Amino acid sequence: MTGYGRGECTRGGNKATVELSSVNRKSAEISLNLPRDLDPLEAQIKDEIFKQISRGRVNARITLQAADGFKSRAVRINSTLAKSYAREFRKLAKELKIEEVFSLDTVLRAPGVMETEEGAQDAEEFWSAIRTALRQALKGLTAMRANEGAHLAKDLVNRIAAIEKAVRRIEKRAPAVVQRFREQLSQKLANAGIGQADLNEDRLAREIVLFTDRSDISEELTRLKSHFKQFADTSASGEPVGRKLDFLSQEINREINTIGSKAQDSAISREIVIAKTELEKFREQTQNVE
Repeated sequence: MTGYGRGECTRGGNKATVELSSVNRKSAEISLNLPRDLDPLEAQIKDEIFKQISRGRVNARITLQAADGFKSRAVRINSTLAKSYAREFRKLAKELKIEEVFSLDTVLRAPGVMETEEGAQDAEEFWSAIRTALRQALKGLTAMRANEGAHLAKDLVNRIAAIEKAVRRIEKRAPAVVQRFREQLSQKLANAGIGQADLNEDRLAREIVLFTDRSDISEELTRLKSHFKQFADTSASGEPVGRKLDFLSQEINREINTIGSKAQDSAISREIVIAKTELEKFREQTQNVE
C-alpha cells in the first residue's frame, strides 16, 4: 500500500530526519538512502522498518545535520576521486551505448567523495536519535497505509459478496442441469425414431447416472463456502492478511474453474464469467494489501 511518513529528533547536538514513502509490491523491499557515516546502522534501520511493514517497497531517506546552535562538521569534497568516478561513469555509458544519465548528485553520493574533516564518527552515537525519528516516520506511514487499507477492505468485501451471489445462483441452478440432460436425451432418442418400447431403461438410467457424476459440483460448492468463511475470519483477524488473501484467491479460482469445466450449462457458464471477473479484480487488490 502507498503511504508517507516523516520524523525528526534532535539529540546530542545532532538533528536526525527520516522520510519514508511506500508503494505497492507483492513482497517487502527497502531502498535505503543514508549518509556514508551511518552505513553501520543499515541493518538496524531495516529491522525497525520490517517490524511494521510486511509488504510493499519502502523508500527511506535519512539525513543527519547539526542542530540549531551547534557547529556543523566541516565537509570536504575529494575532487580527485569525484573526477575518477565521473570518468568511469562516462566510459561505462559509452561501452553500453547509452546516453549519460548520471548527474552531479550521483557523483557526490559515490563512496568516499564527501568527507568530513573530523573523519567518520561512531554511527552508534546517532542511533538513539535516528531510531526516535524513524519510529515517528513509521507511525505516520502506517497510519496512511491503514487508511488506504480500510478502503481496500470495503472493496474486497464487495468483490467477495458478488462472487458469493454468483455461486448461490449456480447452486440453485445445478439440480436443473441433470433434469435438462434427461429431457434432451429422451428428445434425441425420440428424434432418432426410438420409441418407449424400444428403450433400455437400465441403459438410460446408467447414462443419466454417469452424467450426474461427471457434472456434480457439490464438493466444489462446499469448498467455496469454506473459502468465503475463511475470508471473513481472515479479514477480522487484525493481522497482516495480504499473503493469506492472495493464496485464498488462488483456491477460489481453482474451484470456480472446476465448476466451469464440469457444469455443461449456459446459465451456469454465465455465472462463472461473472465470478471470474470479480475474482480477477479481487486478486489485483490483494497485491496492495499489507
